[in-house]
Amino acid sequence: MKRQVCPPGTSRYTVRAGDTYFSLAQRFNTTVEEIRRANPGVDPNRLQVGQVICIPNGTAPDRCPPGTQPYTIRAGDTYFSLARRFNTTVDAIIRANPNVDPDRLQVGQVICIPGAPAPDRCPPNTFEYTIRAGDTYFNLARRFNVSVDAIIRANPNVDPDRLQIGQVICIPETTAPGRCPANTFEYTIRAGDTLFSLATRFNTTVAAIMRVNPGIDPDRLQIGQVICIPETTAPGRCPAGTFAYVIRTGDTFFLLAQRFGTTVDAIRRANPGVDPNNLQVGQVICIPEA
Repeated sequence: MKRQVCPPGTSRYTVRAGDTYFSLAQRFNTTVEEIRRANPGVDPNRLQVGQVICIPNGTAPDRCPPGTQPYTIRAGDTYFSLARRFNTTVDAIIRANPNVDPDRLQVGQVICIPGAPAPDRCPPNTFEYTIRAGDTYFNLARRFNVSVDAIIRANPNVDPDRLQIGQVICIPETTAPGRCPANTFEYTIRAGDTLFSLATRFNTTVAAIMRVNPGIDPDRLQIGQVICIPETTAPGRCPAGTFAYVIRTGDTFFLLAQRFGTTVDAIRRANPGVDPNNLQVGQVICIPEA
């Protein structure tokens, strides 16, 4: 049987006895009409047990309240296990999800988890990393060219023998200021990255990226690998009274305004060509000096 392919922004769901578009819309915090649009060839009046349909994730930016982050339920998740994984409490998760029945969590359901990482969660000279399946301190140390002891010191409250998928830890930066040459910045490879896509995103060329990364194999990029991206602007790219800043995971204009003692409007004015709703990790913007 051909595997059901769901469009971006939706998740596969296997129909169960008693399911209707209305009950699914309520359970997954979406609408009947959105489910219809995600399943154009499905007759909502003839759902079959075992049938696979697509459910909109419903994770719009305003869906989760400030101080929380969207999370998609996986097999085996409970509020208790999530509270331990994300260093919060069951009561806090319940308060953040007043319409969710904690005893009837569904795989693919999106809830809100309190305690989204704060800008200063990791100490200076470290960066945030989200644990994936198979990660250990040993393989992370090898991947990021650091020692296991250094990772342990950066995460004093983390048990290295009980890492959880989705858990956020701090990885020491091993890059001295001169790791990347002048007029370039560091970028950490993500799933799906290619030199072509990076060149397009950062307004440079594949050849330029290869020149500043002489030992790189463009056909074997590794997730977590750090490369150098050429800056395509002259040293004076940021106007007087501002300084250059490289976007990191979780950054928003609001958080940056708080961190640097300025305002969202001032950051907007300093970056007239930047879409604040589509910031990219590694993107360079200008921050007004307080």
